[in-house]
Amino acid sequence: MATPPDVPITPEGLADVNRELQHLVGVRRPDIVARIKAAREHGDLSENFEYHSARNEQSFIETRIRQLEAIVKNHVLIEARRASDKVELASTVTLVEEDGPEEKYRIVGPAEADPTAGRVSFASAMGRALLGHRVGEEVEVHTPAGGSYRIRILSIE
Repeated sequence: MATPPDVPITPEGLADVNRELQHLVGVRRPDIVARIKAAREHGDLSENFEYHSARNEQSFIETRIRQLEAIVKNHVLIEARRASDKVELASTVTLVEEDGPEEKYRIVGPAEADPTAGRVSFASAMGRALLGHRVGEEVEVHTPAGGSYRIRILSIE
């Protein structure tokens, strides 16, 4: 059996994963079990919407718990390094796309990426393009759809 791959994640991202895992295991799982038990008491399960709904939710929650447990088990911390003059893992980069507004992103692992929250994966098109570049440089980002766009790095924290 192959060893699961390492999951790069920041300490903050790992704390978020642990919080979500504790909530699912300690709150949501017992709630679903209670809902399934109550629905079973209504008799015929073949047409019992509450039962089928709770079972579907249980399946979703159990899958998410397994995903989170795998992240916790296989995590490799991305530690913020001392200030650097180039983009690396855990860097926070302020950038601008042509005449667009300034945007700020932190370079993180895929498990905690959420561009709407200002976190992009080092494996994403933008993350790959930014790594290793310096303030003032223009970088071309190649999108998965085959297009591209240019961004300029304004600052690195």
